[in-house]
Amino acid sequence: MSRSASKVDWASDRRKRRADHRAHADYTGGVYGSMLAASVVIGAGTLGSFPRVELVLLLLLTSLVFWIAHVHAELFGARLARRPPDRRVILRVCRDEWPIVKAAVPPAVAIAVSPVLGLEVQGALWLALSVAVAGQVGWSVAAAHRAGASRRLVATTATVNVLLGLVIVVVKIALTH
Repeated sequence: MSRSASKVDWASDRRKRRADHRAHADYTGGVYGSMLAASVVIGAGTLGSFPRVELVLLLLLTSLVFWIAHVHAELFGARLARRPPDRRVILRVCRDEWPIVKAAVPPAVAIAVSPVLGLEVQGALWLALSVAVAGQVGWSVAAAHRAGASRRLVATTATVNVLLGLVIVVVKIALTH
């Protein structure tokens, strides 16, 4: 087999693996990460006015810490009892849990751009909270859709996540008033 043919086979195989991964992707981390981001925003809002840079860093670093915790739990929980993970498994688990971090990015961006929108700190917190809740609903709908769920089930998961988001909003209102 020629060198160029093996490159084509390798690239084709890589594209197929990526497509398979996307087809079986688990968005649980995205839903969880969005809820985590909303919780960080609420916690920051109850402690007073945070400078925006601190809140952006708090959102991103908290999501990274939780991502590491999830990767660690996945790799060293049940897997370690069976056999030590190899490099391929470690990279797959890191990639599979990455939506936890991705979910924190939109609320962090909302905080970062809030001065451009003329928002004070409380307005920025509400914007970030809204973005986090919208992300939570979006991740859950994407997961249900990707899993081939019926429209009714997709609507149910969206409704459940909207209700969970409303609980988070009620907590924010209760803690700040």
